[in-house]
Amino acid sequence: MPLPRWLAQINKRVFNPIEIRRGVRPVLIHTGRSSGRTYRTPLDAHRLPDGYVFIPMYGPRTDWVRNVLSAQRARLLVDGTEIELRAPRLVAKKDVWPLLPAATKTPPTITDQSSLLRMDIVSS
Repeated sequence: MPLPRWLAQINKRVFNPIEIRRGVRPVLIHTGRSSGRTYRTPLDAHRLPDGYVFIPMYGPRTDWVRNVLSAQRARLLVDGTEIELRAPRLVAKKDVWPLLPAATKTPPTITDQSSLLRMDIVSS
């Protein structure tokens, strides 16, 4: 079950800018589907053999997920390096979680049927 929308709005306006300034978490760089504006969203990015998976804690209808699905691309800033990503798609947790290290913890609100965003790395 996704977290409440009011909490997402607080995170977007208050805590996300703090997290970006700290520079500790991966940051997804994506383009607004209506505005064309560039957005930066700090997220947990879980590495897969061919890409990354992201957990939409507020559900798959959050702005950042919709932006990425609309643009069909994004960039991920990890440890000062930008990684080009493409082919975003929603996948069930149960289908992708076995690809992650066994010690990867599942957030409490995420079930096997929860939709996660999976993206492929653009090969250079």
